[in-house]
Amino acid sequence: MSTREETVAQWLAQEAAVRAKLAAPGVASPEQLKQYSGVEFLQRILDGELPIPPIAQTLDFTLLEAEPGRVVFQGTPGKQHYNPIGSVHGGYFCTLLDSALGCAVQSTLPKGSGYTTLELKVNLIRALTDKTGPVRAIGKTIQVGGRVGVAEANIIDVDGKIYAHATTTCLVFPLP
Repeated sequence: MSTREETVAQWLAQEAAVRAKLAAPGVASPEQLKQYSGVEFLQRILDGELPIPPIAQTLDFTLLEAEPGRVVFQGTPGKQHYNPIGSVHGGYFCTLLDSALGCAVQSTLPKGSGYTTLELKVNLIRALTDKTGPVRAIGKTIQVGGRVGVAEANIIDVDGKIYAHATTTCLVFPLP
């Protein structure tokens, strides 16, 4: 087995292990959101104690890792994600990146704080197809303060090839 095949197998095995623990899709209640810090909230999703967001099921991607200031999402683009010109729709890229960017910011927030995306800048560098295999969106914070969070993310394949790069600015606020 080649190194690439080994990496694909490792990525898919990690994804399968995470998916085996996940709860059904749904939306956490405001009380649940306020109960945890951002990274604790994301960890509760990974542990299957809180529902996964419905968009993850719709586009078939999942949160794999969450630590303060860094998150990883993984998905495998397929024909169901294609646009009319025969490659993966830009919306797939944007949703995967927005998830990684926003959750990177969320992972740094204290209990009682929330966020929303104010600005999203995406550079699509190369096409994704159903032949690409699994890809990861790795989001990292640049700076998170009391009112504003800034993060960056890349979509990469198992070879480390970059397919897209994005940045975000998020508004940070106390949860009502």
